[in-house]
Amino acid sequence: MSDSKCPFHGSTTKPNLGTQNKDWWPNQLNLDILRQHSNKSNPVPELNYKEEVKKLHLEAVKEDIKVMLKDSKEWWPADYGHYGPFFIRMTWHAAGTYRTGDGRGGAATGAQRFAPLNSWPDNGNLDKARRLLWPIKEKYGNKLSWADLLVLVGNVAIEDMGGPNHGTVMGREDIWQTEKDIYWGAEDEWLGDKRYGATRQSLENPLAAVQMGLIYVNPEGPNGNPDPALSAEDVRETFKRMAMNDEETVALTAGGHTFGKAHGAGDDALVGAEPEGSPIEMMGLGWKNKYASGIGVDTITSGIEGPWTTNPIQWDMGYLELLFKYDWECKKSPAGAWQWHPIDCAEEDMVPQVDGSYQKVLPMMTTADMSLKADPKYKAICKHFLANPDEFGETFARAWFKLLHRDMGPKTNYVTGDYKDAEYIWQDPTPTGKMLTSKEEQSIREAISSSELSVKEMVNTAWSSASTFRASDNRGGANGARIRLAPQKDWEVNNPKELSKVLAVYENIAKENSSSIADVIVIGGAVGIEKAGGYKVNVTTGRGDANQENTEVDSFNLLKPKACGFRNYSEKEFAVSPEEILLDKAQLLGLTPSEMTVLLGGLRAIGISHSGDGIWTDGKLNNSWFKILLSMDVEWSASGYNSYIAKDRRTGELVRKASRIDLVLGSNSELRAIAELYAQDDNNDKFVKDFINVWSKIMNADRFDLN
Repeated sequence: MSDSKCPFHGSTTKPNLGTQNKDWWPNQLNLDILRQHSNKSNPVPELNYKEEVKKLHLEAVKEDIKVMLKDSKEWWPADYGHYGPFFIRMTWHAAGTYRTGDGRGGAATGAQRFAPLNSWPDNGNLDKARRLLWPIKEKYGNKLSWADLLVLVGNVAIEDMGGPNHGTVMGREDIWQTEKDIYWGAEDEWLGDKRYGATRQSLENPLAAVQMGLIYVNPEGPNGNPDPALSAEDVRETFKRMAMNDEETVALTAGGHTFGKAHGAGDDALVGAEPEGSPIEMMGLGWKNKYASGIGVDTITSGIEGPWTTNPIQWDMGYLELLFKYDWECKKSPAGAWQWHPIDCAEEDMVPQVDGSYQKVLPMMTTADMSLKADPKYKAICKHFLANPDEFGETFARAWFKLLHRDMGPKTNYVTGDYKDAEYIWQDPTPTGKMLTSKEEQSIREAISSSELSVKEMVNTAWSSASTFRASDNRGGANGARIRLAPQKDWEVNNPKELSKVLAVYENIAKENSSSIADVIVIGGAVGIEKAGGYKVNVTTGRGDANQENTEVDSFNLLKPKACGFRNYSEKEFAVSPEEILLDKAQLLGLTPSEMTVLLGGLRAIGISHSGDGIWTDGKLNNSWFKILLSMDVEWSASGYNSYIAKDRRTGELVRKASRIDLVLGSNSELRAIAELYAQDDNNDKFVKDFINVWSKIMNADRFDLN
């Protein structure tokens, strides 16, 4: 892997779009997060990529990639005659944006093609890598997405250079527009780091990278301070937020840096603007380098200069061997970046120049590399790997596979590929359940209906189970019934006392009917809605029950909602408004503005509200909740954080309470328009049917086996 940060030069164009709504009303709730990736931005809505990729001759693609890796181009020559390290870096940076906090980022969408990722400082010169790949994408067309290709090429590069690999899962579908909904930080300048509290561990959630525009850490050290011990703190925190433990972190760093070099041949002030800021004649390329030839030995990317190992295009133990063989001294690169060189380096450990000349150069390490030697825990792992090369290779292969596939979700979401048939706990393993016959399902429905459970308890339990789903990384959901396991069974938002009561009833029903508890929970929600609304709610069965052994408590705790507007729950006051948190949750659930509105109104009508606010109907599923929300018979006033009261305009009597979540459906002009639609006298049936449809969508969101 090569390069870790690069120079930034400002945009050359600032189009005048005129005064926009956000300029007049900067605090206006923006619903665009719920309108991303509509068919209007997709030029091939008819394409079923998951079927097309199954037709791909994967081995032929890999052979074409192997040829391309050694076909050095004059306009962008391959270091050491092999593009392998370049593409490993590209693949790493496509996948390495994944963060566990909200499941966003990662390689699953091909987002590196668009801003801001295509112009991040850390992704300097990867625009050339994607151009080198274009002939292969052009050849295989709709059978090979950019998202899959960006991952596949790194794996082929590792294999071609003799490295260990667990293969590639294919089936990632491309997006066709910038993902504006991902929060990368509040800084207004590249490499800014206004994202910390008192310590390096108090990095703002859900962020993982230490600075704006970096994938993970600053290779020179925190804010360019070449202190290996402090760098270790950043490395550990960032990789933890990428779902990696200490062993995986060492394996990834040492394995990735076994290949390639960093580039900082000259003054980085000579490098031009990033792709999004470059002039139109650059045709989407950026970082034009005016230093000497600007390419090959004269390349400037990160500002750090030199290879990590003696043989940068061959898998070996060279990285760890060199790291511990020498004492290292900190010096400045030709571009002025801090880096480390071995003291009294032996001739046999010198490295040939990238252009194939006889010139020899010193190997180097970054401050982040030196942190593996400075930190006691990392050092012990490095020593163990040095003594056990095969284990090092296997650990790297497993961690690399995890890095590339963490955001794809469970194995049921895998389409095809050459991946190793193995099961990993981070895939959230869940056994396949039994599809119930109509008679078996009816027996369960009758048992639930005749129990002492209330409609509210049935619906709330099903929602609590299914609404953990995150479309960002396909984690959570009702399949597996992990709501009955730690940590979910103890989350305050799930009302543990009530949940325990409901689960006790459901466990008996499941046992008596040879069903999974997961299916009983979902059927229970359907029964509750039917009782409340009088309309049939169909259920697709076949869910399995996960066990505690295959459930990572720490990992699943990251799915815990600190606020859930659908349930009127908030554990504290946050810096952002409750309605903004609601939009974030709705987007993770894959909801449109209309779906969010009808779902929230239906849940309130049934009586779902952790705080008790927003409950002003009789528990029946009809549009009366929207009618009352829009009524002009009352006047609302604030009564505390996220708390509002309504008084009768004539008598002054207190008649109801609400949260910001409830009132935003009437105060925001776009959401009010939807609420008014559902409140119409002639749209009660539409309201109930639409609610049931979006409810079923949430219940089945994690059923990848049905797709």
